[in-house]
Amino acid sequence: QIQLEESGGGLVQSGGSLRLSCRASGRSVGSYVLGWYRQTPGAEREFVADISHRGTTTNYADSAKGRFTISRNHTTGDSTKNTVYLQMNSLTVEDTAVYYCNSKFKYVNYWGQGTQVTVSS
Repeated sequence: QIQLEESGGGLVQSGGSLRLSCRASGRSVGSYVLGWYRQTPGAEREFVADISHRGTTTNYADSAKGRFTISRNHTTGDSTKNTVYLQMNSLTVEDTAVYYCNSKFKYVNYWGQGTQVTVSS
């Protein structure tokens, strides 16, 4: 099982930046794809970005391309811990949502509790 803990959300003005972090822990966490999704009230959860287990491949939603950057850190000396980051720049009010960290391996998915990002105009 993988445990995920997000941090870094908050209130920011339009045009500003935020960096989200997600601490992922578990015996096989190094084998999991890590990513970010977001959800607004009444809407389905949507994909934002993900990064391969080795950090060599990234994928972004069209809305995130050119503004968001996902990265991943394997904790030195502890193979059971990884951290995934989402650097978000040029934020707009449309980016307001709860952001969820996700880990997946084949058909197994785990989710964090979510962190609120609010962008004011």
